[in-house]
Formats: sequence, structure tokens, C-alpha cells
Amino acid sequence: MSRRIAAIAPSATLAVDAQAKAMKAAGEDVIGFGAGEPDFATPDHIVEAAVAACRDPLNHRYTPAGGLPELRAAIATKTRRDSGYEVGSDQVLVTNGGKHAVYNAFAALLDPGDEVLLPAPYWTTYPEPIRLAGGVPVPLLTDETTGFRVTVDQLEAARTPDTKAMVFVSPSNPTGAVYPRDEIEAIGRWAAEAGIWVVTDEIYEHLTYDHHEFHSMPVLVPELADRCLVLNGVAKTYAMTGWRVGWMVGPTDVVKAAANLQSHQTSNVANVSQRATLAAVSGGLEDVARMREAFERRGQRMHDMLNAIPGVTAMRPEGAFYAFPSFRAVLERGEVAGTPVRTTVELAEVILEQAKVAIVPGEAFAAPGYARLSFALGDDDLGEGIGRIDELLSR
Repeated sequence: MSRRIAAIAPSATLAVDAQAKAMKAAGEDVIGFGAGEPDFATPDHIVEAAVAACRDPLNHRYTPAGGLPELRAAIATKTRRDSGYEVGSDQVLVTNGGKHAVYNAFAALLDPGDEVLLPAPYWTTYPEPIRLAGGVPVPLLTDETTGFRVTVDQLEAARTPDTKAMVFVSPSNPTGAVYPRDEIEAIGRWAAEAGIWVVTDEIYEHLTYDHHEFHSMPVLVPELADRCLVLNGVAKTYAMTGWRVGWMVGPTDVVKAAANLQSHQTSNVANVSQRATLAAVSGGLEDVARMREAFERRGQRMHDMLNAIPGVTAMRPEGAFYAFPSFRAVLERGEVAGTPVRTTVELAEVILEQAKVAIVPGEAFAAPGYARLSFALGDDDLGEGIGRIDELLSR
């Protein structure tokens, strides 16, 4: 096996979700907070568009590797509608899910030895495609004292002559943090002045709560547009994780290069999924608003329940659908229910074995002492799952 591939760490979030589902299949009553996956069904009009697409012989054939022309145009229109970012269809590449967009972005940008500034906690996938492209991820640690937000001073202190790019995510996976407008502007101006590329993941753009708002960096800092790649997809907004459609928006030369790569990797994204996505991005946002309302209610409930557990503290979720509580006070006890526990990896194992609840330990996100819990699950399971954790940790 090649050293590159052997060095890849498996997705911790998918691993936890798979373990929870396997235990359920074996008859165990497991509640999973692992996967970042809405529990809602894909809206009916999107499904009907896919059904119609299945019956159209035009969709039974190869189509352009970069995406259906009408879908690329619709994504450009949707981008303008939702974020105010004016782009053309030739600046859009349709990919096999958001992860594929992440991979293509770093493959298109990085040469061996290029450094990528990566604010932490970060989504577990980001470091792997950076390394596969020959790049070097440079984690920048944050915590709840800064709202899990990186500062310009941190970025500047980490910058070297080898710094090629930075990753920016708001709303954040795994922390649920949302950057305010002025901080996004400051970071964008710093990147523009430093000549650094920004890869910004906007897949949670519609999921913000309370007074927090989403802002697209290249809209606030237009001079950054020539060095900015915007990543997005339908998975979270439209409850379409299984349909596997994402996209990259950026300068035409980078998008063309990434499309050339994709022409050899995968050819076109499945046409039925593209037609479903066309219906999603061309339609209204009523279903999105309904799901967002449910996520906000669940996030508030999870926040309140977690903070009532002795030794657990959690920041109120500002966006996405994750709580990111600290279990450091629990770890300081050294044991849980008679079992030695020193790390959140060990704590997650005890919680799964004894409470039958699956959480993702913070080590997966470069944040030991924390854990990620998704609140994209039913209200009954949410209450039961947090209640089980409370009962276990209160013994």
C-alpha cells in the first residue's frame, strides 16, 4: 500500500455513526449523536424531480464532467440570491458531494510543501486532502474563551513564506460558532493583503440562530475574489446527504483546472442527483426555514441539558447543528462509573458501552477534552440520549 494512502485517518464522524448503526442493527438501543445528517426527509418536490429524471433517457448518458450547464447556471443564481456573491456559471464546478469539492480545491491549489492555516477545532476531513495534495496543515487552536474563533493576530503569527492558503468556516463544524461581520472582513482583508488563498466552506449558510448571521467573505472583501474558493452543497440545507452533490465556486482558471481533474476522477456527477439538485436550488426556502426552526429549538434544548450535567459546559450553538461541550472537568475525576477515563476518546467509549449513546470525541477535531454532539435528530432521541449521559456522569 502507498505511504500516502496508508497515512489517511478514517473519518471519525462516519466511524462513530457506522458503529452506532451496527449496534442498532444487532438489537441494541443506541442513540447516535455522531453524524452531521438532518433527520428530515428530502423535500417532496426534489424527490419528484429525481423520479422524472430517472425516466428521461437523456439522463442515462454521460454529461459534461463539470456539471449540467443548467445546474451550474442555477447554482450561480442561487449563490447571488443567498449570499450576494455575483458569479458566472463558468465559475461553478459540480462535485460528488461537499467532500469532493474540498479534495478538488486543495488538489488544484497546493504544491508539495505549501502550508494551509487551519483554525481548530476543525472538521475531521480537512487535513487529509491537504496532505494528499502534498500540503502541510497548520492548526491554529481556539477555545470557548474566544468563541472558537481565530484572530488575525493568530493567523499572522502562523504565516510563513510557505503559507499558500487558509481554511475559513462559518457557521462552524464542529463548534457551531458563527463569526460576526467585522471579524470576517478583518480576516478577509488580511488574507488579501498577504496574498493568501482562502478556501471558505459555506455549507451551513442557512443554519444560524438568535442574532447570528451568515456572511460570505468574498462579498464583504471583494478584492479577495481572485484568491477565494467557496465550497457548498445541498446535503445540510436540503436534507440531501445521500444524494452526493456539492460544488466549488471560484476563479475560472482554477475551476477549469479542477474540472479537468474531475474528468479523470469521476466524469460527471450522477445526472439524477444533478436534476434533483436543480430542483432544490431553483426552489424556495420554505422547507429550509422549517428545518432551521427545528434545529434551533433542539440546539437550545441540548445546550440547556448539557450545562445541567455536573462537569459539562457548552457554548450555546450559534449555527450549524452541533453542540461542542467541554468534558474537561469530568476527565479531571479520572474515572466514570468505576472505569478509568483520561481522554475524551476513552470517555466516548464508556458512554457508548454503558449508556448506549454515540458521541464524537474532540481528538477527531484537534480538540481533546471536548466532544461533538449533533442535534440533527428527533426530539425524543435527543432528550433520552442526553438524559442517559447525565445519569452515567452523575453516578
